[in-house]
Amino acid sequence: MFSRSRRKHESSLTASSSPTFLASRLTGGSSQTFSASKPSSVNTFSSANTSSSANTGCEIVQSAKVKAFSYNALRFATRNFPPDGVLGEGGFGSVYKGWLDERTLSACQPGTGIPVAVKKLNPEGFQGHGEWLAEVNYLGRLCHPNLLKLIGYCIEDEYRVLVYEWMPRGSLDNHLFRRGFEPLSWNIRMKVALGAAKGLAYLHSAEVNVIYRDFKLSHILKTL
Repeated sequence: MFSRSRRKHESSLTASSSPTFLASRLTGGSSQTFSASKPSSVNTFSSANTSSSANTGCEIVQSAKVKAFSYNALRFATRNFPPDGVLGEGGFGSVYKGWLDERTLSACQPGTGIPVAVKKLNPEGFQGHGEWLAEVNYLGRLCHPNLLKLIGYCIEDEYRVLVYEWMPRGSLDNHLFRRGFEPLSWNIRMKVALGAAKGLAYLHSAEVNVIYRDFKLSHILKTL
């Protein structure tokens, strides 16, 4: 669930002067989500699958500081979720690039406004409504420079969509292991490690009380 180093692209950790944790990975593989269970009043966050048949009557908590989008608005923002516009895929579904007005956060013409990552749930995928709801409710109330920001969501008919801030530099594993990426200096690596540690410390703090159980390079988003 970490996002950037100051942020990466759920919500993974980001890597800039301080990496951000990604709430859910956007670069492929299974998306991570908070577990619906809260053993010993401790919230757990991991990629482990929870029941896809979770009670769809559960409501989004009122404290969630996120915007509710209509499905048509997100269709407009992403150019109707085109197959050639998929940025990544995972157990949750596919991630697309969308565009929002910077001031109002209303959907706008692609190529204008600010870019965002739009994650659309695959109803036949590995995860379901329970995981989607947990992510909205947890990420909607968490705020930290090293956590990926959840901007909004859509729950309409069978559609379940999440909208995150845009992390253009991708995940840390790509920068370390994929060809074509410039090697990271040790100075940047230390900054990324520090940012990731700050994100974990915030989640594991007494006031937040969330245990992040899926910490790995592909869940750290780089901003440096």
